[in-house]
Amino acid sequence: MLGPAPARTWSNCWGTWGLKSDLGTRFGPQHTDFAVGCQHFAAGWGGRLMAGDKPMSPFWSPARHLDRRPFLQARGAVTGALRGFFAEQGFVEVETSVLQVSPGNETHLHAPRTEIMRPDGSRASRYLRTSPEFACKKLLAAGETRIFEFARVFRDRERGDLHLPEFTLLEWYREGAPYDAIMADCVVVIARAAQATGIGTFSFRGRTADPFAEPELVTVAGAFERFAGIDLLSTISGGEGNRAALAAEAAGKVRVAEDDTWSDIFSKVLVEHVEPQLGQGRLTILFEYPSPEAALARVKADDPRVAERFEVYACGVELANGFGELTDAEEQRKRFTESMTEKQRRYGEAYPLDEDFLAAVAAMPEASGVALGFDRLVMLASGATRIDQVVWTPPADER
Repeated sequence: MLGPAPARTWSNCWGTWGLKSDLGTRFGPQHTDFAVGCQHFAAGWGGRLMAGDKPMSPFWSPARHLDRRPFLQARGAVTGALRGFFAEQGFVEVETSVLQVSPGNETHLHAPRTEIMRPDGSRASRYLRTSPEFACKKLLAAGETRIFEFARVFRDRERGDLHLPEFTLLEWYREGAPYDAIMADCVVVIARAAQATGIGTFSFRGRTADPFAEPELVTVAGAFERFAGIDLLSTISGGEGNRAALAAEAAGKVRVAEDDTWSDIFSKVLVEHVEPQLGQGRLTILFEYPSPEAALARVKADDPRVAERFEVYACGVELANGFGELTDAEEQRKRFTESMTEKQRRYGEAYPLDEDFLAAVAAMPEASGVALGFDRLVMLASGATRIDQVVWTPPADER
């Protein structure tokens, strides 16, 4: 069975936060020449411009740039539309530092490393950020209440139709707001993007989604039961995952290795059985992530097995990852330490903790926030088939 919707009904959630639920009426598609142009170039992109997996010419080739230009124009249109939304909602646009003492402390995210030279000639390690989250939360601690950023971020070991080593996250935070308010923001942001390009339906790898329809709300536990026949919550106790219990539930459904952790098995089921089913026909909001996967989200007060974390999907593509933000610095330190211990075991490296960030967490107000993959959103809103099509200067090693 599917899990229940949040305590607030979806329509009440929209009304409380001053947003409209009549997406089709408010943000219906506009079939402009611009939209038709994007779709035309998307249809011709693969065979005409690519030979196998290698580009026929660099992105700066005039002919190739001309073919990519409709997607890039779409990017500008979406950027302007979303800045307009945040202005309407009273947000302040911020610009935070790319160089960080710590790039983030998630086990499976990898950051480029560099050095800075101080005036005295000494050197210090720095990282290119994987997210602007640490810096944005410091601004919340400083007193900002509604902020957003189009942030350039960096991740090693990532390349594909949906991944680039350098890409853009659209990240925003609301002080004092529950995380269902950020869910509502996401739905409007996605609809505004589609309206800006005039596209009526998102499509990717044979899947489609109406960006103007009200979203499907599914708990993670409900999705695991529905798509994989797994009772996920029975494998969690006291906020900890029982590896043996989940391995037994997943037997015959995914390949479980001897050294797989609870989180590894969870991820395999999510990727192989759940994610491909999400965002079919309309957006899906997958919420109430299990507490072992809370990351920087707070655990629900009435059920410590789950956290105030959600993700948004369209056409099986993850677009956004949001939290009801954790403000317990000691709990955050514990999670980071555990993640870095696992990272060291797996990859032979670990990132330092940002003590300044942990101090800011202790001073933060209650808040909710989300990171949205901006390039992926533009890809869907423009009809492109890969995110490097919607980036002005994609990396040279495209494949």
